[in-house]
Order: sequence, then structure tokens, then C-alpha cells
Amino acid sequence: MSYIYIALVDTPGFFASLIRKFIKQRYIHVVISEDAEFKEAYSVGRRNPAIPIFAGFEKEEKEKILHSFPTAFYRIYQLNCTKEQKKKIMERLKKDYRNRLHIHYAVLALPFIVMGIPFYIKNQYTCSSYIARILKENGISVSEKHFSLVTPKDFYRYKDMQMIFEGKLSEIINLQNRENPAYE
Repeated sequence: MSYIYIALVDTPGFFASLIRKFIKQRYIHVVISEDAEFKEAYSVGRRNPAIPIFAGFEKEEKEKILHSFPTAFYRIYQLNCTKEQKKKIMERLKKDYRNRLHIHYAVLALPFIVMGIPFYIKNQYTCSSYIARILKENGISVSEKHFSLVTPKDFYRYKDMQMIFEGKLSEIINLQNRENPAYE
């Protein structure tokens, strides 16, 4: 048995507040990692945490996120998978990271999500649709919906994950710094 880690994230901001109103949930961003500390984590989101306009596939940089959003709150889940599933998921994430400038945030898909109509333009995703697709391609289905319609709320409702942490991003970073003083 192996694990993939999914974080549901609450950050402040205008766009986040709009999404929060739509899905009626605190956590509006989804991140995936191979480790519980999110040392190497990926998502479709802001390329720079402080600038919401430019978004696409990126590695999450916790310190930059904390600097831009000191009140960021995380709920981290452990998701059971096989070693083979984890290996394939991580290979895909790393491959997509090398091609990250070709993967964009699917702004045009947002009205279709509201209407419940699947809508996909090549290499354009929301944070949740990207992760839902990668997981489904590897035999893990967080929702019966088309991947383009999956929202953070679907991850919140997915029963085959175990919550292992809920708290501020600063707590995650402080814990890592205490456990490994060389970690920065």
C-alpha cells in the first residue's frame, strides 16, 4: 500500500471569495503531493501567489504562499493507492511540470461548471479538474462526473481519503523546520 496526499486549501482574495460563494465551502483550492509535508506539491493555480491573473500548472511553494497569504488554511488528506499508481501519478506530474507553460487555468470552463455541462479545451484545467483527471487515468475516481465538472467540494465529499491534518500553513512550515532545521 502507498499513499498520495491531497490538500484542500483556503486562501483569502477576491477570486477565492467568488469560488467560495459558488461551492459554499471553505476550501476552494486542491493540491496533490507524494508526501504528507507537501515538500513537492503540484496544482493548477496562480503562477505567482500574489498575482491572480497568471495561472497554470505549477509546483506549490509554501513559503511564497505563506508570504502572500499568512492566514492560508490547509486540510490534508491521505489517499490510498498502489505503489504503481503512485509512481505513474508522480511521473505524470513531473512530465506536466516540465511542460507547465502549456497548461493553463480554464477560466472559460467556469460557467460550464455552474451549468453542469462538461467543457474541456486541451491543456486547460481548474485545480480540481486537473487532479481528478490524473487520478482517474490511474484508476482512482473521486467523482462520477466528467473531470471538467469536478470541484474542490467533490474532493471534500470523497470518502476514500483520511484527513491527517487541518490547520494553518504556518503550522506545517514550523513543524517541518523543527523536524529538519536545514529545511527552508
